[in-house]
Amino acid sequence: MTALLDRIARTAAGRWRRSLAIVAAIMVGLVVLANTVGGEFTDEFTVPDTESQQALDLLEDRFPAAANEGATVVFYAADDGTVRDGERPAAIAEARRAIAEVPQVTSVSNPLAERGGGATVSEDGTIAFATVQYDRPAFEVEQSEAQELETAARAAEGDGLEVAMRGPVVDVAEQQMAPIGELIGIAVAVIVLTLVFRSVAAMLITLISALIALAGGMLLLTLGAGVTTVPEIAPTLAVMLGLGAGIDYALLIVGRYREHLANGEAVPDAAAAANRTAGTSVLAAGAIVTVAIGGLLVTGIPFVGRMGVATAAVVACVAVGAVTVLPTLMGAFARRLRPKDVARLGPSPALAGWDERITRRPWLAVVAGVVVLLALATPFTDLRLGQPDDGNDRRDNTTRIAYDKLAEGFGPGFNGTLQLAAALPADGGSGPALERLASAVERTEGVAAVSEPVRNPDGDAATITVTPTASPQDERTSELVSTLRDDVIPAAADGSGTQVYVGGNTAIQEDMADKIAERLPFFIGAVVILSILFLMAVFRSVWVPLVSAAFNLLSIAAAYGVVVAIFQWQWGSGLLGIDGEMPIVSFIPLFMFAILFGLSMDYNVFLQSRIREEYMKGAAPRESVVAGLAKVSRLILAAGAIMTAVFFGFATDPDPIVKIFGVGLGVAIMIDVLIVRMLVAPAVMTLLGDRAWWLPGWLDRILPHLELEGEEAKEPEEPTEEPAERRERARRRAPLPPTRPAPADADG
Repeated sequence: MTALLDRIARTAAGRWRRSLAIVAAIMVGLVVLANTVGGEFTDEFTVPDTESQQALDLLEDRFPAAANEGATVVFYAADDGTVRDGERPAAIAEARRAIAEVPQVTSVSNPLAERGGGATVSEDGTIAFATVQYDRPAFEVEQSEAQELETAARAAEGDGLEVAMRGPVVDVAEQQMAPIGELIGIAVAVIVLTLVFRSVAAMLITLISALIALAGGMLLLTLGAGVTTVPEIAPTLAVMLGLGAGIDYALLIVGRYREHLANGEAVPDAAAAANRTAGTSVLAAGAIVTVAIGGLLVTGIPFVGRMGVATAAVVACVAVGAVTVLPTLMGAFARRLRPKDVARLGPSPALAGWDERITRRPWLAVVAGVVVLLALATPFTDLRLGQPDDGNDRRDNTTRIAYDKLAEGFGPGFNGTLQLAAALPADGGSGPALERLASAVERTEGVAAVSEPVRNPDGDAATITVTPTASPQDERTSELVSTLRDDVIPAAADGSGTQVYVGGNTAIQEDMADKIAERLPFFIGAVVILSILFLMAVFRSVWVPLVSAAFNLLSIAAAYGVVVAIFQWQWGSGLLGIDGEMPIVSFIPLFMFAILFGLSMDYNVFLQSRIREEYMKGAAPRESVVAGLAKVSRLILAAGAIMTAVFFGFATDPDPIVKIFGVGLGVAIMIDVLIVRMLVAPAVMTLLGDRAWWLPGWLDRILPHLELEGEEAKEPEEPTEEPAERRERARRRAPLPPTRPAPADADG
């Protein structure tokens, strides 16, 4: 691998014009393919082998129109009157006609019609609502088309009558189009890179190479959407992670490249040396992230698995781009990247003496770090899974206003109704069974209202809408789902030949949480074991991978704790536009684990590879930790700052799921870099001493040899050799890097 990376960088930097032409041709080819055979990202969501999915499948098969959720338009009186006063009914009727003319709308209910058992006007007459049905799923509705609904509905406003809306189509209309998160991340990256490198050229090639690789990854996602389903949220997560990882990877390689330039090496030689050292670490780190996130396929939930694969594909692209596109730009910018002041490449003055202090009292550093991590992880014990809804939006948002008005007029459970889907027997004698079922459900504790059964035209299926007494996020609603499934429905439908499934958003979330809980131990175990084996093969050590995995798990728990404190305990959630307690979507902790475990291993590889490099040159254990940390700490802090800024930038997204991801991942990177990498890991390595690099002979023979940091090929070593002897042999074999100064006329 190191030889291949050496050749790639040497050729790309030495013949950069030809290499740049190849990169341009590949990008143009991807753009053409994406525009011709690429597909659209969708919001399709399925949880196979669950009751809620069976209910949804039955609706789509026998009630196709009812399966497409559209929007709910709420009309309410802003004064002491009712929606029936004065000219208000005429205004509502005019708005209803305008909505009916919106493309793709198939029906608009009459909010003022008299109807038994299904009233759409509140008892006090101040609130009414109309249900808008579309001829397709909401994710297939364009934003401009969704905004036409809002324009048509607001035609009713005036004379004390107000309008608010909620529903999937309204969410499409409210989507944020400006890439605010990406722009924030790039702006911070420009500042941090410039401060770290003190070179505009170094900043530019780092940023440009990352953006080119990210663009390539996103084009591949578009191509993938042409042959399979790619979730609509996947590109957002892929950009979030790909942008941060891409800049981080390029930062580390450019930093190593400039070290070699400072020693007077020619551009192709310096690029080759950087690629076979830092480049190998980047590929190793990228591989861990890719495996961890791609492992989400084992959840058995296509939506989650495809999000993981899509994000993993983009991370793989930015890692490959770092070792291919970046050397090309190194050649193009050539000596403009050579630092004028070699001293600037050393440890930052702000970190002077930090490595010495940590390694002088390692036990104190470990204890302090663990105490902080445990304190941050404490709220994690109060984690509550659920589904954020419009009740968490800002109070002035139209979706939040509609949510509150519907709860005020029709009860808190109206915003989270359950849908009973019944498959009826072919003999047509299911009438009494449906009545018995509706009556039994209506008598159930926690049920506020039950609609009359509605049959499909063929008479082989029926739906019943159940309104809970509690809100969608209330635990009592979840308990109601279990009660209906386990007790009420089986007893009421027994012997009737009617098969009844409980569906609806709350039921879907319950089923997804159960499915994830079932697969979670296997997923976590697989990711941790594979990462440990990979690090063993890379570092030829038992203790380094085991300790790394343990502290990665602890830092992830700390990140979970911060997420719970912010979104459930509401510690500052108002600053993010979140109102009230918000439960955590069940797939978020799973997805966060995959991403964070992979990213934690990123920084771990960057740090440990530098420590091991110093150790293999003959430095004593503590000296190797001090030297390794001194050389890489500034870059790790810079990389962490950029990644954190990228993630926090996405907290501005209106989607609460994206907010949780942005805040959770940003906090996690801060914790990992500041506490684990800069405090705990160096202290633990100091305490382990020579034992850190111990590997049993039998395991050494079994594991493949994956070279890191450009170590030269070594003659076989006896497995019985003591670490100190092995280090001494390495010291005699490996010469120190050249230290001759840069040419006096070098430009920066």
